[in-house]
Amino acid sequence: MHPRIYSSQDHLIDPAHLDPDALQIVARLRNAGYEAYIVGGSVRDLLAQKTPKDFDISTSALPEEIKKVFQRQCIIIGRRFRLAHIRYGHKIFEVATFRRGENEDDLITHDNEWGTAAEDVARRDFTINGLFYDSSNHTIIDYVGGVEDVKKKLIRCIGDPPTRFKQDPVRMIRLLKFRARTGFEIDEKAREALLQCREEIAKSSSARLLEELLRMLESGAASPFLMLMAESRLLELLVPPLAHFVFSNHGQELFKYVSMADRINQNSPKQPIDRSILLACLLYPILEVELNHQYIAQQRTPHIGDVMTLTSHVIHAVLNESFSHFPRRLSTTAAFILTTQYRLTPFSGRRHPRPKMIRMKEFDLALKFLKIRALVNPEHMDAYQFWKNLYRQHAPSRGGHSHGHGHGKHHRAKHG
Repeated sequence: MHPRIYSSQDHLIDPAHLDPDALQIVARLRNAGYEAYIVGGSVRDLLAQKTPKDFDISTSALPEEIKKVFQRQCIIIGRRFRLAHIRYGHKIFEVATFRRGENEDDLITHDNEWGTAAEDVARRDFTINGLFYDSSNHTIIDYVGGVEDVKKKLIRCIGDPPTRFKQDPVRMIRLLKFRARTGFEIDEKAREALLQCREEIAKSSSARLLEELLRMLESGAASPFLMLMAESRLLELLVPPLAHFVFSNHGQELFKYVSMADRINQNSPKQPIDRSILLACLLYPILEVELNHQYIAQQRTPHIGDVMTLTSHVIHAVLNESFSHFPRRLSTTAAFILTTQYRLTPFSGRRHPRPKMIRMKEFDLALKFLKIRALVNPEHMDAYQFWKNLYRQHAPSRGGHSHGHGHGKHHRAKHG
């Protein structure tokens, strides 16, 4: 397989979009005698004149050899797919050794067969992610026609799409992820293979699927992604109650909250909204419909105990029917966020400020979700301002009162 080489005059990548720390990692690996390139989605974004969210690096160095070069800056992670995480200040860069080989029709269960750069590209998922950037001479190395596909705004599989999806069904999720994030069209063969192979998704690791979905909620493109998941019927296979709600008369309500979360995450990509708040964005519209059906429509006012019981029922109904056990901390925090909304905006309209509630460590998250509600429905803005001011008075020791960001912890989402 002979690559096509694109010079800096051909690809017109703006050097200002390159991360100097990523370039330094590549240079250190090269100085140690190894091949090393910036790869994948970061090259795709550079070609599209965007600053990548993160920079991944591929190298001929084995994980232990990478560790030897970077020593305490480096930790080796993973079992199925061993790779190195290299820390530069608050940033973490993923450095992977070139892989090779996939069985022609078997589900991939191990992925630590080392190979060459050409073999590594051959086992990647889509042509737009199969590009190498050589920072030593500012060229792009293209084995699979990825540069042309980026120009055409086309997502095309490397290899035979049905085979590739059967080898690793999570690639179907990634196909929709890149469609949502880039706006590129899906190649016809890949589109047909998705419909043909979607039942294969059940063979995937539930932990990998959950991580892909949670990352997409953080991505700033969750709304189009959820719609694509629903339309392809993958959502129906993974979280049936959510899929049914999306296509119900109230489905648009869910997209109002997810779209607002997208807007906030687009403005603050380095510190996305906490995952428990994002889960609340999915569950709150369902809870509202249930409260209306079981209480409001019957002219009954639910007490906070009723709200807590119904919240627990909704979370149980949605998450327990899903493909994966959601982490307990995530579901319990989402439950607190949801039930607290009915203390912040009570049905009676009478607020009861309780310093004890305001000092609870999750209260900040409930307040951030109230901000999303206020942005979706401005009639709640007065309540948001009231509780935000009260929170500042009663919790002065806590930082992060902007309510546009995550939980204040260090975070690096891997976006591919």
